[in-house]
Amino acid sequence: MNSFADQNPPLVGPLKGIRLVEFAGMGAAPFASMLLADLGAEIVRIERPDSTDEPASPIAVRGRRRIRANLKSPFDVARVMELTDQADGLIEAYRPGVMERVGLGPAELLARNPKLVYGRLTGWGQRGPLAYSAAHDINYIAITGALAAIGSKERPIPPLNVWGDFAGGALYLVMGMLAAMTAAQRTGLGDVIDAAMCDGSVSLMTAIMEKTAEGKWCEEREANVFDGGAPYYRTYECADGRHVSIGSLEPAFFQQLCELTGLKSSVAASERERRENWAALHADMEELFRRKTRDEWTAILEGTDVCYAPVLTLSEAQRHRHLVERRVFVEEGGIVQPAPTPQFSTGELPVRPVDPAPLDIASFEGFVS
Repeated sequence: MNSFADQNPPLVGPLKGIRLVEFAGMGAAPFASMLLADLGAEIVRIERPDSTDEPASPIAVRGRRRIRANLKSPFDVARVMELTDQADGLIEAYRPGVMERVGLGPAELLARNPKLVYGRLTGWGQRGPLAYSAAHDINYIAITGALAAIGSKERPIPPLNVWGDFAGGALYLVMGMLAAMTAAQRTGLGDVIDAAMCDGSVSLMTAIMEKTAEGKWCEEREANVFDGGAPYYRTYECADGRHVSIGSLEPAFFQQLCELTGLKSSVAASERERRENWAALHADMEELFRRKTRDEWTAILEGTDVCYAPVLTLSEAQRHRHLVERRVFVEEGGIVQPAPTPQFSTGELPVRPVDPAPLDIASFEGFVS
């Protein structure tokens, strides 16, 4: 057993006993592995021997043992194969064909280990006209209709790189891996998961596509309920230049907003859902929220049924009383980071630290569990 296993808390969580091999990458793939590690899976991360930038993030690579292997070396490839023989799953995020060229494609590995679930995460997927093209989150969500729906009237604005990389990519890969590993336990047969960020991004648009089919969604930005068009579902600037969020969709919640803030408007509450009235109501609410600071509005509205929250920066969020009580942020290795989630009634999931010293694959002893 190596020193990393010795210094870490015992593996706990619903995925205890699950073994995974992760091929080092950046962004969404290590995030997917982090989620599985947080849930108790034992994960070995394979990095390049000449890598100078690993780990890419001390948060995203937490909880895994790290080994270095040269995938151009027959000896190292053979050792990697031995490792995948013992694994329940594998995660890789290279361009299509890369793993096949080094002899570690799904055909080779599933022939040796029929139960293996082979997870592949890319932006465009393993097939299609764009499969071999370089791109990033902004491009994957651009062709799906998601980016066109987000932003101001003047132009689309990328929602960080959360939508395509992490929601449409990593989370759908994790869902596919868990589903296939569950099936493998029952059938003895693994699977190959083709998780494409563009596919997941389309899936995330389900509710908007549903509204479109019902004739309740306009493709113009800031013209709908959830895109900043509705004055009762948007952010407002306060007297101190900070912002608050209002989500008073339901009539009863909007009525409480009016009562607690003293909102007076030429638009009757019963007429607020008519789009032609939104501009006037928006102007009235803008003027209202500029009368007080963000924290003054928080003292009045937070915890009510108005559907209110202050717009906090990341550093402010770490001090919010609700998130503090739920231990949503934790500190490990001097770094504040998201705690493992979701929470389970069987106990709190520990944050397993980053392996500081990767081993050469020749001296690696294999899985612990």
